[in-house]
Amino acid sequence: MRTLLALFIILVGLAAVAIYMSAYIVHQNEQALVLRFGEPKQVVTTPGLKWRYPVVDTVEIYDKRILDLDTAPQEVTASDQKRLVVDAFARYKIVDSLKFYQTLRYEDGVRSRLGPIVESSLRRVLGAATFQDLVRDKREHLMNEIAAQVNKEGEEFGLEVVDVRIKRADLPEQNSKSVFERMRAERQREAAEFRAEGAAQANRITATADREATVIKAEATRKGEQTRGQGDAERNRIYADAYTRDQDFFEFYRSMQAYETGLQSKDTRLLITPDSDFFKYFSDPKGRSGPSGPGPTAVP
Repeated sequence: MRTLLALFIILVGLAAVAIYMSAYIVHQNEQALVLRFGEPKQVVTTPGLKWRYPVVDTVEIYDKRILDLDTAPQEVTASDQKRLVVDAFARYKIVDSLKFYQTLRYEDGVRSRLGPIVESSLRRVLGAATFQDLVRDKREHLMNEIAAQVNKEGEEFGLEVVDVRIKRADLPEQNSKSVFERMRAERQREAAEFRAEGAAQANRITATADREATVIKAEATRKGEQTRGQGDAERNRIYADAYTRDQDFFEFYRSMQAYETGLQSKDTRLLITPDSDFFKYFSDPKGRSGPSGPGPTAVP
């Protein structure tokens, strides 16, 4: 009885081991290649629990996602004879696991086989383009052309090259310094031109403003003199009209103005005879002419 129980346990154990060795799981982002004694038998692209013959079958799992391949920086000479240090990378995915197994077998082999193809295509395409095309004008077109060439050659490995991009495209170190100095000299020259143009514009604006200010002042002076002349003429007319109306009052008013103007408290000295017409209102408020008796010869 014990022997039968032990035999049963052994059989159950062997069955469990057989089932375990017969089952394998393919994840959503994976694909599998089933090999029987090293010969490809089945390509599995759907995820889930799968079965195989134990011992005789082996399974190779490959990634279905887009993978990256970095290339080493390399020096490329453009068509305008400018040397560039280009650092690029490629994105690819395995679309034919059987062909991939037959040519590269493992993903580590992609770098040794696809890497030189990418580098060769970079040198070939960029060597026919100019520095300006790569940096600015046709960069996207050049990247698409490189990707198309690499993808065509990558088909024999069961790969699809999705994209090729340049991470960095610089001048060699010895050229970068000379280019930098030339660019700095060019910027300094442009800055000097801008300063000169600004100074010339400032001088033109200043000259225009000075000319306009001179014209405005001259016009204001002319109008002022004209207004002053009209005022003097009006004043003289009023004086003349007042003189014709009352000659005595006019003479008295003018004499008072003369006294106010001539007899200032600033150490003024007048050497005039007392009986002159200037002092006629001092001795006689009516201003009649005639001797007015003794008086000072000097009026402070």
